[in-house]
Amino acid sequence: MRRKEFAARVWSKLVAFEKEQRLLPAGRPVLAAVSGGPDSVCLAHWLSVQARRKGFKLALLHVHHGLRGRAADRDAQSVRALGARLSLPVCVARVDVRARAARRGLGLEEAGRRERYRALAARARRGDFKAVATAHQLDDQAETVLLHLLRGTSLEGLGGIPVRRPLVPGVELIRPLLPLTREEVLAYLEAHGLDWREDATNRDPRFKRNWVRREALPLLEKRAPGLKKRLAEIAAKVRAATGRS
Repeated sequence: MRRKEFAARVWSKLVAFEKEQRLLPAGRPVLAAVSGGPDSVCLAHWLSVQARRKGFKLALLHVHHGLRGRAADRDAQSVRALGARLSLPVCVARVDVRARAARRGLGLEEAGRRERYRALAARARRGDFKAVATAHQLDDQAETVLLHLLRGTSLEGLGGIPVRRPLVPGVELIRPLLPLTREEVLAYLEAHGLDWREDATNRDPRFKRNWVRREALPLLEKRAPGLKKRLAEIAAKVRAATGRS
């Protein structure tokens, strides 16, 4: 398939998913979580186009975890540059993940996740945003389902990442990129000439998700092609059966 045709297919998939799920009603203000990585850059660009077409307010929030020194500072700078390119306001929230982890007896990964959502909820309330968008995609969904299986899970856990859920009262968390694979995200970025940054912690084998992402799932996918999509399909069926979106 030609590159342009592939990019058009990716765009059509996003449009169809948004239409089916009704994630972006006209006039509802949206706050997008943007790390500077490929998925979130794709999300920001996609939402910027939809915001112009549908007439809703859009802003970007970058959460600076204070963990990677100058590299983290450059991530924040890249998000500011992206906001300038897309003519969107950018807010950078600084959080102390190490202190949170020590206080709560949490691992850095879990502490970082909680701090991100807390920062997103606070900014959404302060800015009167009714939806917060995160850049989870199909590979993330497959990884989550596999992680739940490895840890042992209930039926609900097999539902993986929901398309939408309440974040705090009056604010909905949405995932517009869930139908896309990581390959399709990268094709989108290439088609639109968008740069992104890689977070070195995504290669750290101490985090179980990184091991699943970089070793376990690729090996399983090689032995059983299409496994990632099947895991995502199972998650969707479980959410439908259990009444989750």
